[in-house]
Amino acid sequence: MAESSEFVVVGAGLAGAATAWQLALQGHDVTVLERTVPASHDGSSHGSARIFRYAYPDEFYTRAVIESKSLWDELDWASGLELITPFGAVDYGPERQPEHLAGVLAGAGVEHELLSAAEAKGRWPHIAFDTPVLWHPGAGVIDAESSVNAMIDQAVKHGARVLTGWNVTGVEKAGAGYRLVSERGETLDAGRVIISAGGWLPQLLDRLSLPAGFLDALPEFTVRQEQAYHFRYLGAAAPWPTFIHKSADIQTYGLPGGRDAGFAGQKVAEYNGGKFIPSAAEQTGLVDPANRRRVVDYVRKYLPGLHPEPYAETTCLFTNTANEDFVIDRADGLTVLSPCSGHGAKFAPLIGQWAAALATGTGDVPARFRQATARINAN
Repeated sequence: MAESSEFVVVGAGLAGAATAWQLALQGHDVTVLERTVPASHDGSSHGSARIFRYAYPDEFYTRAVIESKSLWDELDWASGLELITPFGAVDYGPERQPEHLAGVLAGAGVEHELLSAAEAKGRWPHIAFDTPVLWHPGAGVIDAESSVNAMIDQAVKHGARVLTGWNVTGVEKAGAGYRLVSERGETLDAGRVIISAGGWLPQLLDRLSLPAGFLDALPEFTVRQEQAYHFRYLGAAAPWPTFIHKSADIQTYGLPGGRDAGFAGQKVAEYNGGKFIPSAAEQTGLVDPANRRRVVDYVRKYLPGLHPEPYAETTCLFTNTANEDFVIDRADGLTVLSPCSGHGAKFAPLIGQWAAALATGTGDVPARFRQATARINAN
């Protein structure tokens, strides 16, 4: 007879770990299945550097960040860690619309300043600004790997179990619940299942026991192998904030690289500058020389406080939807969880809370994240 669990969470990245934490905190019987280890280095939740920010053109997301921050504070208290290091953030560039972002932050009551390019240059002479600049000091850098481990630790503390090296290859309907099958032929029965497989989700979808109508109604997922580069600070530069710069030619982001960069440099990347791949299983880990040149040229032009040649580089995964909204949706007892498009890390505890509420049937999630259900109900 196969082992069983009330809830099974597939994937121990940020979203899966957060969901397991929330379910276990509520007293549920939870098992986490992870293909390798939590915060796997070939997944989307590894390393020490993800941006935490409040600035969004859509007020919905800004208010969700505020809600998420209270859960991050709870996790800090429970774990005894500081998982978000404050650095502040600057947003600028003609396509970033800092004035509009300032209006959104004002409406949500988030501390901020709108500076002229000259004023901003006076504070951060190591950055070349080309428009007015939004500054909000509440932003910072999330230690993603430590956050995953902290949430997994809390889940285990409240009774969850974690099985590593358990690569799920299929989820079959079995009576009133489901049977999960591994690559090695192991099985585990579950009452309800949450699939949080990141870049592996596209290849798993057809192997899930989802109704055909629901599967067809899900938004399209695309996976990119992104690239990020670490550039050394020059001299005794003032502390660097995180940044998002959006021009007509390129959208870039940067943040202090922390442990990933030996605390010596800024992590800089082009947003959605990587190649499309069918799923995470097809990633190569090889940096595209053309992308490296684009980012190096950008650093030479806009970041004079950095040495213009990277001393370290890496690849990572973005799993995207066309409108950059997340997918947190459910059919029967199977919840599909995909916090997509390279901006989900800051929402991790809140995404876990939403997913747990949906999976248990005790609450719902914002309608924009349930596109498949909405399309089915509209027909």
